[in-house]
Amino acid sequence: MVELPPLRNDLLLRAARGEKTERAPVWIMRQAGRYLPEFRALRANHEFFEICRTPELATEITLQPIRRYSGLIDASIIFSDILVIPQAMGMEVLMNPGPSFPDPLNIPADVAKLRQNVDVEKELGYVFKAITQTRIELKGEVPLIGFCGAPWTLFAYMIEGGGSKTFTKAKTWLFKYPKESEALLIQIADVCVDFLVGQVKAGAQLLQVFDSWAGELSPHDFALFSLPTLRHISKGVREKLANQNIPQVPMTLFAKGANYALGELAQDSGYDVLGLDWCIEPSVARRTVNGKVALQGNMDPNVLYGGREAIESAVKRMCKEFQDGNNGGVSAWIANLGHGITPGVDPEDVRWYFECIHKYSASKQ
Repeated sequence: MVELPPLRNDLLLRAARGEKTERAPVWIMRQAGRYLPEFRALRANHEFFEICRTPELATEITLQPIRRYSGLIDASIIFSDILVIPQAMGMEVLMNPGPSFPDPLNIPADVAKLRQNVDVEKELGYVFKAITQTRIELKGEVPLIGFCGAPWTLFAYMIEGGGSKTFTKAKTWLFKYPKESEALLIQIADVCVDFLVGQVKAGAQLLQVFDSWAGELSPHDFALFSLPTLRHISKGVREKLANQNIPQVPMTLFAKGANYALGELAQDSGYDVLGLDWCIEPSVARRTVNGKVALQGNMDPNVLYGGREAIESAVKRMCKEFQDGNNGGVSAWIANLGHGITPGVDPEDVRWYFECIHKYSASKQ
């Protein structure tokens, strides 16, 4: 096993474990992405999934925001995509520019076309290699986050054949074929478990599960179809790590749009951190979770287009709502956006965002 450099900045991990920190750790979803000119330069010569499958390229892109914002950013996240799991299950996925499945699942009988026993080492070993290589090249500057998509979100892509505004096909499955849907969701969840465990073994120091389409489900349907699979993942990952004598790592769940479920998720979902979108006030989220979990988020990504005054104002307000009383510092909060950064943002405005987080989360303003 490769010896990995010791971590020099554990702010993120301390916050994820619920500890009080001297300031909020900060990173942003999609931080290694198209808003960076260095990303666009590399991407111009390589297809998207080629980068994901080439550890040297994935490592380079993961490191780009760490180099650019060194000293301001507190985490890296491996460059990959949630749709590598459907690929590992035998589906073709194209990126042009959004995700597209040439042969989606149309009826439950189509599930037979999927690979029934997925060897994650064989199918997704390139992600594990990229994680180990990135850990080595980070030299302990910040922790490395591994991730996967949540079963409901992956299920929706696999059936819709791409993104959707109505999710009619995926929801038809839920309502017309509930038992078959539940079986497929658990099948996907099992692959997620093995994939996440493999990422920890490769060197990931925190895991995040992205349920990007959680908010497309009613509270009833989220509780029926998505929540059991999310619990299946957190429980399965922890059990497999324990059985292999591998130290546990914090786990984050970002169920976008499912703020209605925040209290239940805090109670017994098995995650250490819950990600918030921008549609809930931090003070309301804090009251709802009542200290049971750490929180992550939640500035509207579009504020980054508003100029420095708007960014500073939004960060100041967000930090005040997450702040811990009169003593300065924050309890169990990881500063982030309420969703991924979008391509048109000026990288210098991102720098200003990071600087404002450092300034306003360090003491009561």
